[in-house]
Amino acid sequence: MIEIREEHPSDVAGRERLLDACFGPSRSAKTSERLREGRLPARGLALTATRRGRLVGTVRLWHVEAGPARPALLLGPLAVEPAIHGQGLGKVMMHAALGRAEALGHGAVLLVGDAPYYARFGFDPDLAADLWLPGPFERERFLGLELREGALAGAEGLVRPTGIPAPAEAVPVVAAEARRRAA
Repeated sequence: MIEIREEHPSDVAGRERLLDACFGPSRSAKTSERLREGRLPARGLALTATRRGRLVGTVRLWHVEAGPARPALLLGPLAVEPAIHGQGLGKVMMHAALGRAEALGHGAVLLVGDAPYYARFGFDPDLAADLWLPGPFERERFLGLELREGALAGAEGLVRPTGIPAPAEAVPVVAAEARRRAA
């Protein structure tokens, strides 16, 4: 049986291994990572899936600003253990994360991802059409979702991180390496 729960500090090593297995070492060089690095995920919106005590899935949401004075969340990464792809865990985790975000009063979610996959959850590239990210990204993969009607209406401009800075000891070494490579 798989349990979905809030992420614990003891999940960090397993989460990092899972993300490396799913996305490879270049994952830390992505533009969306610039919006996450050095920040804590939004409170209550870092979820893990475990099976028999082993981490098999992760999803996190992060506070951002979708243009001036427009709060939103950035979703990512969503990752599922490759050995159990296609069994519906990603879908269950997405519903859990989005349901929790809505229950906590958040109005909008942005992400960079596979448009056909995320369309089933209501994500639409048109909702992010007038927004841009602080670095290279594929426009057709930049998607938005309104949890509250009109939350992204008129949103335009640069997406910026607004979440709580992580304590220095919590920032992974990979973030520093990504910054070094990007420079």
